[in-house]
Amino acid sequence: MTEPHRRLTPRNALLCGAVLLLAGVSLVIGFRAAGADGPTPVPQALAFLPWLLVPGAAGLGLAALARWRGGLVWATVALALTVWFVRPYGPGTTGSHGPVVARLDVLTSNVEFGDATDALIATVRREEPDVVFVQECDFACADALAARVPAASYPYRDVVRLDGSLGSAILSRYPLRPAGRIDGAMAMPGSVAVVAGRNVRLQLAHPMPPVPGGVHVWRRELGRIHDLAAAVRAEPVVMAGDFNASQDHAAFRAVLDAGGLHDSARLAGSSRAYSWPADRTTPLRAQIDHVLVSEEFSVRSARFLRLANTDHRALLVALELHGDG
Repeated sequence: MTEPHRRLTPRNALLCGAVLLLAGVSLVIGFRAAGADGPTPVPQALAFLPWLLVPGAAGLGLAALARWRGGLVWATVALALTVWFVRPYGPGTTGSHGPVVARLDVLTSNVEFGDATDALIATVRREEPDVVFVQECDFACADALAARVPAASYPYRDVVRLDGSLGSAILSRYPLRPAGRIDGAMAMPGSVAVVAGRNVRLQLAHPMPPVPGGVHVWRRELGRIHDLAAAVRAEPVVMAGDFNASQDHAAFRAVLDAGGLHDSARLAGSSRAYSWPADRTTPLRAQIDHVLVSEEFSVRSARFLRLANTDHRALLVALELHGDG
């Protein structure tokens, strides 16, 4: 005799839905709680961690409709942990107390294969930042910066001429000397600027994104950025670019902790302002473009700017460099 076919009752359907939703949320939150990024699809989901509140709330609702007490507890814990992790990461100030010896504005922009070069040049002319970090600056982008951004305004430059997304550039009003590059598929140049008589390490960051099948490359290149941050911890540092990682990624938080660095947007109260994607309407957005600064700096403001023809918003940060207090 075979068992009679069991019908899927409305309550069982509610239970199945709740379990699926809460299991997905718990998987991602579990890795976040463990301080790990995990395999695909966890790193991709972590970029949009605040949105886990939606399936978590849906799971809570289904558990309530099904009168499942265990599910109510599960959903409540999952939601509480998500809310906890949505908080800004790191202290709200750098702790600098010395006199201000210089003010400098820093702009970082991913121009997406050079397509937003015109918009970037217009922004540079309008905002007049002191230091500009450019990612995905192809040959045409490098040529345009050389021809249309006056050398009188930015006499010091560290440009890596490569095609497509590989090229990068640092433009500066301050004297620069080469400081080596971080090894990666896309160029990550570094220089030392002399600001108010002090040496300040300027480092461009642009690791590969955590695409399925490429998470190991993303993790390895962020690890190299981590190592550089740890090595220059004792000196003033500005590290900027498209990190392809948010504060919800363990590999990015490790960079902050290794170098004693602070995310400028977090210090300015904009830790959840999005920077990508900026070229389409979607609620799933993340802040992956950052300007990180060491303890010697304080942040006056941080603004995300929309540039045409790129999927990233540029970030303009007003900094103050402090002397010994």
